[in-house]
Formats: sequence, C-alpha cells, structure tokens
Amino acid sequence: MKIQKYLAGLVALLLLANVSLFAQDMTKEEWQNEINRLTERKASLTSELTMLQNDVNQLRSTLEGMQAWEDCRDELYALVGATKADVDAFRSEVDAVEGKINRQQLPKEDRQMELNNLKSNKISALPEFYEKVHNELQRKLDAWDAKPKEIMYTVVKGDHLWGIAKKKEHYDNPFAWPKIYQANRDQIKNPDLIYPKQVFKIPSLTEEEKAKYDKIRRNYKPAPPVQTQTNRAN
Repeated sequence: MKIQKYLAGLVALLLLANVSLFAQDMTKEEWQNEINRLTERKASLTSELTMLQNDVNQLRSTLEGMQAWEDCRDELYALVGATKADVDAFRSEVDAVEGKINRQQLPKEDRQMELNNLKSNKISALPEFYEKVHNELQRKLDAWDAKPKEIMYTVVKGDHLWGIAKKKEHYDNPFAWPKIYQANRDQIKNPDLIYPKQVFKIPSLTEEEKAKYDKIRRNYKPAPPVQTQTNRAN
C-alpha cells in the first residue's frame, strides 16, 4: 500500500508540474489531451504495481510454506541413514583419500581399497559426493601408473648394504638396508659379505616401510665407535 500511495503522489506531482509549465502555452484541447495521457499512464503504472504486489504476495506465501534449509538437509541425510556429524566425517575421509591419490601415495592397492570403502558407504550417494567418489577419483586412480621403477645397482669396492641404502637416489636412510638384503637373497648369503660387480635390485619402499625405517633412525643411539668391516664389499 505504501508503494501505491507513493506512485499516486508521484503521478499527481507530474500532473501539477506539467500543468504549471505548459498551461499558459497550451490550448484547452492540448491541455485536455495531456491530462488524458497522464491519466492513462497513471492507470498503466497502477496496473503494473498491482501485478507486482500480487507477485510479492505469492512469493511471500511460497516462502512461508517452504521448509528451513536445515530441515531439508536433515531429511536428505536421513534418506541415507546419516546425521550431519556422519556426513562431516565422511567428507573428511574423502578429502584424505583424494589427497593420497593426488600425491600417488603407494601402495596403489591400498588407495583402491580406501576408495572402494568410500563407494560402499551410502553417504556417497549424496549429490555432494557421488561424482567425486564414484567417477572422478576412480579415473585418477586408473590413470595412475603405479609400476615401481626398478633400480639396479652395481656394487663397487668398499660398498656395504648400509651405505647403499643411505644413498639419496635409493632410500636416503641406511636403516633400510634389510629391504635390499631381502630383495637379493639369491645373491647375498651373508649381509656382511657383498662383492664388487654384483648387481642388486633396489625395490621401492612402501609408505609403511618408510615410516618404520624413519622411526628406527630417529630412535637410534649410536654406540661408541669401533673399527669394523661390517657389510663391506671385498
């Protein structure tokens, strides 16, 4: 109603302004035509205002009949048997698995298992997660070439397994030497005895093995130095 009063007042002012400006220079017929034009304009604007007011009332009525966003969300979550806390926890799991896949964190089989677990969760059917969990992450995983790069190393005089494992191009951690020993048991009968010109496979470490050997290195307390030829190539 305030809008209608405002519009009526505006039209009235326009009428008065036009009359005051042009009345002296207009004939009675021209003046009447102008009055008729403005009256028609007022009727048109009033009709438009009424339609707009009806639209506003309809929108208000629709809004009043709508559920709150939180209620809609909770109903959606209930369809998959989950609460908001469950969905928040699942979102964190998706982010964690996505990060591992993006970093190509080995082993790939573990990443596939984690993704399969996400897929089997009913929460993955929610629109927020479906495309990422069931399609996007699987495509990234399928495109991931997880073939380990097999490094071959030829032993030289003075080498020992400790030193070979310590090389930056290998493990950068001397405590990982058992990995080399286990991978080359066909050539190494005694880990203290290796020989020049032997060719060893240097397999990749899994994330779990890296963590294990890093922990051993952190906790290691060296003994007093002694002269020894342990693990040296003869």
